[in-house]
Amino acid sequence: MFAGTVLLVFICLFPFLWMALSSIKPLGELYTAPPVWLPEHPTFENFTHVLFDSNIPRYFLNSTIISFGSTAIALALAVFASYGFARFKFRGKGLAQAFILLGQLLPTAAIIVPLFITLRIFGLVNSYLGLILVYTIITLPLSVWMLTSYFRAIPAELEEAAIIDGATRLGILFRITLPLSLPGLVAIIVYAFVTTWNEFLFALVLAQDYRVKTLPIGIAEFTTEFNTDWGAVMAASLIMTLPIAILFLAMQKMFVGGLTAGAVKG
Repeated sequence: MFAGTVLLVFICLFPFLWMALSSIKPLGELYTAPPVWLPEHPTFENFTHVLFDSNIPRYFLNSTIISFGSTAIALALAVFASYGFARFKFRGKGLAQAFILLGQLLPTAAIIVPLFITLRIFGLVNSYLGLILVYTIITLPLSVWMLTSYFRAIPAELEEAAIIDGATRLGILFRITLPLSLPGLVAIIVYAFVTTWNEFLFALVLAQDYRVKTLPIGIAEFTTEFNTDWGAVMAASLIMTLPIAILFLAMQKMFVGGLTAGAVKG
């Protein structure tokens, strides 16, 4: 059992380990056959090139602004929508939830052209706001479904007692429901942030200016028609991975708890 666990962990972590080792290899060792597992002459030239001779720092800033912005909007909208679905009965409730889930099931190819035309009409192509709105659309449906399941798992008697004491629905939401739903909120935050941080296709189409391009697009720029700078790709990929790893490790327990609750309770 222990050996199997160690083997599974090694298989999962091997791509990240190889990326980290390759980021400090000189060019000659990257193209050696058979491959050199450990760098014989480690160097930080790849990081120097990425940080000082490319637009990666600007792309990192762009990704940070866009990911935080879309995550904040998606979380705010998901909280109010999910609370309404979990606590109120109204005509067409089931149909509304089905349409929200349908938005998550639509393939990217089916919506990217209409979104591009819409953003172009409103002048939002090559803008932070345009990408933030698109990423909010992408992450909101699943966020609403996950958070609705979590809100339903909270006993309604707690809110009824607060209403008897004179609390308003808005006060109940912020003082009782949200504090009890912290693992679910963390799950939404991690899911939305990671999704937007790693997204490539929408950013490729909607962000053609370096002032708006995100990290996935920036990494692709190290590949030309005739060559790929694998050292720079690995260094930039490691820089891109670190915020996600730190976020997940910091919120791991609540993230897993939130996903589990949203999956089994309803």
